Amino acid sequence: MTDTTPPNDMPPASPETDVPNTETRITDILKSEQDSQGSNVLSFAALESVSVRNGHAHVSLATSRDNASRVEPLRPRVEAAIASLPGITGATLSFTSHRPATPAAANAPASGGGHRPFNLGDKRRNAASRHAPETLLPGVKAVIAVASGKGGVGKSTTAVNLAVGLAREGLKTGLLDADIYGPSLPRMLGRNARPDVVDGTILPIEAWGLKSMSIGYLVDENQAMIWRGPMVMGALTQFLGEVEWGELDVLVIDMPPGTGDAQLTLAQKLGPKLATGGAVIVSTPQDIALLDARRGVAMFERMETPILGVVENMSYFCCPNCNHRTELFGHGGAKAEAEKMGVPFLAEIPLLADIRASGDEGTPIILSAPDSEAAQAYTRFAQAVARSLSSQYSTKEPS
Repeated sequence: MTDTTPPNDMPPASPETDVPNTETRITDILKSEQDSQGSNVLSFAALESVSVRNGHAHVSLATSRDNASRVEPLRPRVEAAIASLPGITGATLSFTSHRPATPAAANAPASGGGHRPFNLGDKRRNAASRHAPETLLPGVKAVIAVASGKGGVGKSTTAVNLAVGLAREGLKTGLLDADIYGPSLPRMLGRNARPDVVDGTILPIEAWGLKSMSIGYLVDENQAMIWRGPMVMGALTQFLGEVEWGELDVLVIDMPPGTGDAQLTLAQKLGPKLATGGAVIVSTPQDIALLDARRGVAMFERMETPILGVVENMSYFCCPNCNHRTELFGHGGAKAEAEKMGVPFLAEIPLLADIRASGDEGTPIILSAPDSEAAQAYTRFAQAVARSLSSQYSTKEPS
């Protein structure tokens, strides 16, 4: 179930909007609303998730496409009935579809056109959606969210090289690709494998000393992920609660761009782990990117997540022929912005063709060319983050 814990500056939910209690009432509504033949909604669909945000209830039903057409005429009545519940001001009913479970389901190709990422059975899926924050990632000491206020600033490349750099520093490291709509981890790590599922637990893909997970391991590289919000939240919850991450010093999460529902949900669900780790904000030097970086910092501060610092990516270009340095996007903007916001400045990463090529080829540059200028910049960045983690660990340990 999507966590609905409010941000620090929002009023707490009233008892009437407590999600477990609301879910029970919604279930009763789904049982009572019937079609002309006397069949109720739950005759054709299963309640998959309920989330309540600012008084608006989002209800996701798992059903087949054929049955969805039978439920659709009941939608207005169901939404109106849910909206009349105490503490609820509005309601949205959405449908997700999936293939019936089969013995070969775990090995079947996944589809991005409305199917769940893992066909583990309704009970396991519903259990995953109900993971409380304290039960998620029990063996993980800290979580680092690598985020940006916008796309196209090199966040995923930064996350991959940071994770590999932390592993090289001796930390047991995992890497989670939380960008459901634009997964890039499989290509950047050079892995094209489908994870195994053992006793309902998903085994992460290992690459370059990391444990990794991405929706990209489960769908064709050219498949568009046409999913509504509840399905995305369900997939992310599975990645947190049903992947065998084991004992890790740190889990690096490549966050989706922006400051939307996925970021908010992950920050809420992983609050204690993020408090031991923190957020890294990636930006380019230009003003338009820095505007979005400020929003990213503001979001994590609102969620009481420590800001480990800011990285200036594509900081400068050094000509491989003459070594002349050109600041294509300006220079120093992220450092100045970090100073203005009172957060650490972690690294300047150059704009080099080798960084792009290493990502396309599936070997992070911190490994493929460890003596290069780019690799050295990533190494210093990872060392700074490792020192910060060490400091965070020591402050959390009992005296």
